[in-house]
Order: sequence, then structure tokens, then C-alpha cells
Amino acid sequence: MAHFREKNGSWEYIVSAGKDPVTQKYTKIRKSGFRTKTAAKNEARRIEEELKQGTYVKESSTTFSAFVDQWLAHYEKRAKVSSVRARRIAAKRLLDVWEHYPVSSITLSMYQQRMDDLSLQFSENYIDSIHSTGRMIFNHAHKLQLIKVNPTQHFEKPRMKKDVVEEEYEEIENFFDREELTEFLLLTRKSGLRGDLVLFTTLAYSGLRIGELLALKESDINFATNEISITKTYYNPSNNKKTFQLLTPKTKGSTRKFDLDPFVIGMIKDNLRQQKELKMKNRKIYKDYGFLFADEEGYPPSIKKVAIRLQRLMKLFDSNKHITPHSFRHTNISLLIEANVPIGEIQRRVGHTDINTTMNIYTHMTRNTKAEASQLFSNHLSSLTEKLQ
Repeated sequence: MAHFREKNGSWEYIVSAGKDPVTQKYTKIRKSGFRTKTAAKNEARRIEEELKQGTYVKESSTTFSAFVDQWLAHYEKRAKVSSVRARRIAAKRLLDVWEHYPVSSITLSMYQQRMDDLSLQFSENYIDSIHSTGRMIFNHAHKLQLIKVNPTQHFEKPRMKKDVVEEEYEEIENFFDREELTEFLLLTRKSGLRGDLVLFTTLAYSGLRIGELLALKESDINFATNEISITKTYYNPSNNKKTFQLLTPKTKGSTRKFDLDPFVIGMIKDNLRQQKELKMKNRKIYKDYGFLFADEEGYPPSIKKVAIRLQRLMKLFDSNKHITPHSFRHTNISLLIEANVPIGEIQRRVGHTDINTTMNIYTHMTRNTKAEASQLFSNHLSSLTEKLQ
């Protein structure tokens, strides 16, 4: 039964919550600040009913900042280091405004307003990432019964729409067509630094993600069958070559095997011979990790270093396209489409778990392929067209 008392012009309720199963001590729930005794009674009856039904949650006074630290400690035992880093960065967008708030005080209205504000600053994909992180944080708090209501539960995603309609412009696609790739690789053979040609050729012919390429070891190549195995990815956010990590691939479908062009296999063999010569020359400092692409000390180059080497070559190349290491993956898929490779096989080679990813991201083919597809369709229906004319 609840007890009530008046203190300093306001009312307080005290409700017996029974014996604590851990401490074996009788506990009480109390709250003050009610303007009338009736208001205190109504709230006390609600608490007693929740205790009776087993739905009572004692909301936590833990700050949002402290709870995010607890959640990250929990999450990092269950996720890759790259995923933890991404969640930590996304969580900061919420910590910026709620750092010192009790986690139990954050409401749907507050959450919705914060996400609406962020949608004016960031891309749709980044908003999705922040919301996914927020949902995981508050789901964990709710599971631990630190909050009664999950503020993310009825969140409505902001409509990502620009108010100003921009004039149409010709899009400069961020990958090479066949002729451009030929010119770029010929330029690389002439003006590239050591290892540039084999690295960028392998990227273009394989469609690998740059992290997958840098993680490749000699043991991942079956030189008898020309088959390549993708089982790991390179991770090094600090760009310190000595602090790299090898992680599991991006998705389940990213672990895969496929045949690589014999020409590229031959280039890799030549590169390995050069690597062995370099290893002997620098044997006092060389650490042999077995990587296909390594520097004079045996370490794979950082993704940033590959990007810098690519930028150097692009300055010599006559093109307005914005080409990055990932552009070679786009290039590979567009050329596979141009070569009439079935979409399912493209999906398998590039390691997309969901075929819709392949279809949605790479629907725009080269101009030649579009024209060819139109001509093939016209030829296929030529007899019908004649009858209709």
C-alpha cells in the first residue's frame, strides 16, 4: 500500500516494491513534486499496477554518454573493428546534443527533431547509418530495462528532397570505358611507379574491392587453375602501414572464388618474382607476410597510398572523370555487362550477397552497351515490326 506525505508545499508518494532478489532487502519507490495529493495517488496507483503486472521499469539516471560507452563495449565483442568504428562515429552525432542527458529522458520528439536536423546536413545513406546506430543503442537500453519507451520505435525518416530543382547536366561517370581503360593502363606501363601496373590491372580485371586486393596473399592464388580466393579484407584507418589488420570480408557473399584472366595471373607471377628479389635485398628489415602487393619492408600499401599513386597517374591522363580505386570495380562490372556476362555470374564474381545490389548500383551501362541492347531488341522483334507497319 502506498504512503503519502506533504513536504515543502508538494506531495510525495512512497510505494513498497517488495524484496530485491539480489540484495534480499525490501525496496521502496518514491517520487515527489506533485502539486496535489490526488495527482500523487494517481501516479502511485499506476506504479502499483505495473508492479503487480511485472511491467514496472525503474528508469535509469545513467547519462546518455555513459550508456553509449557501455553499449560500445558490448557491441565491440560482437562486431568487426571496422563496424565498431563506424558506429562510434555515427553515435557522436547523437552525443553532440544528448551527452549529459539521462538516457531515460530522451523522447521520440527529441529523437525525431535531432534526425530531422541532421537530414539537412548529411546524405540519406549517412542518416540511415546514424539511425541504425541510435536504434541499436536504445534497443539495448530497453532490453536492459533502463528505459520504458524506446524513442526510436516510431521514428519517421525525413524526406530527403532538395527544394531547388537543379538544371540537368551530363553526368561524368566515375569509371573507365574499355578504350579509356586501355589508354590508362598503357600510360601506367610507361609512367607508373613500381607495382602500379600490376596493381591497377588486377583491380580492373578482377573487380575486387581495394581492401580485398591489398589483403591478397600468394596462398590465395591457385596458379594451376588461375583461380583466386577472396577470404579477407585489409583494414587500416590510421594509414600506418605497420598497424594494419585483416578482417573478414564485407558480407557473407564477399567470400568467393573465381577465375582470373591468365594474362593477369602472369603479371602476378612476375610481380612475385620481383617481390622475392626485394625480400633478399632487404632481408634484414623485410617482414614476409606473403602479400601479393608489398613495399620494400613487406607491408601492403595503405589504401591512402594507392589513392595517391592513382591521383599521380590521373594528372597525366587526359580525363575529367573522378577516378578512385573503387572506380576499377565499377569499370569491371560495366565491362562484364558489355561482354554479356549473365547478371547472376556478375553478382557472384563481385561478391554481392543480394542480386538487387548489383542491379540497382550498376544499371547504367556504357553507351555502346545501351546502343547494342536497343539494336538486339529491334532485331529480335523485326518480323513483328514488319507486320505492324
